Amino acid sequence: MFRDKRVIVVMPAYNAAATLRRTHEEVLSQEGIVDEVIVVDDAGSDDTAAIAATLPKTIVLRHERNLGYGGNQKTCYHLALKRGADIVIMVHPDFQYTPMLIPAMASLIANGVYDCVLGSRILGGKALAGGMPWWKYAANRALTLSENILIGAALAEYHTGYRAFSRRLLERVPFDRNSNDFVFDNQILAQIHWLGYTIAEITCPTKYFKEASSINFSRSCTYGLGCLATGVHFRLAKWGLVDDSFFRPTQFDAAELHASTAIDEERTRFEPESNRL
Repeated sequence: MFRDKRVIVVMPAYNAAATLRRTHEEVLSQEGIVDEVIVVDDAGSDDTAAIAATLPKTIVLRHERNLGYGGNQKTCYHLALKRGADIVIMVHPDFQYTPMLIPAMASLIANGVYDCVLGSRILGGKALAGGMPWWKYAANRALTLSENILIGAALAEYHTGYRAFSRRLLERVPFDRNSNDFVFDNQILAQIHWLGYTIAEITCPTKYFKEASSINFSRSCTYGLGCLATGVHFRLAKWGLVDDSFFRPTQFDAAELHASTAIDEERTRFEPESNRL
């Protein structure tokens, strides 16, 4: 608990066995902050789920088939809400983002200052020094400029995977309508901005190393085009030229939430022995 708010960290995982334990240890080192960790293994081929099953204060869910990065996040958020989270923080289990920022991110939400906080690799000006490839840095800056113009925001970047959300925000933002691929990250921020919420950013050190997950150039191009498509859709919807239902808020219903997070054999498989509270 943090200021009487239940904090759950979610880790959308795919072949993260090499770095999961180190990331988890640093998450729980933030004493008095994190109540529970949820690890969702997206049908990877390594021992991610088995390792997660040995970790304390951890709920483990394994998809029967690969749903993609966005599909993994959908499972993470629904399960966190079902388990009573007031604050949900996504931390990638590849240790690229330091969990040491969890207290700062949780504080901004728990104190009612913001409903969404991003850990930005760009704000500190050390992304390249931290190992970000130059072409990714250039693409990040170009896409961010384009999206700020199209969406009307002023973010330092849209592409970080380190994010914190309030419960009330996740109950309103229509993230189930989003892609199951990487562009999910971009779409949810556009939806949040559409709903009128201010998105906060704090500086996050950049760490690129062999075990850190990273999409290749081809997938990055697909992601970039998806980001631009999201921005164009947002702008045209604001002008009333296309349907805006993609951005409209979800009408939250507790019964519907329970149904949406039920363990469907076609979608996920729960490992009972891995539930270690």
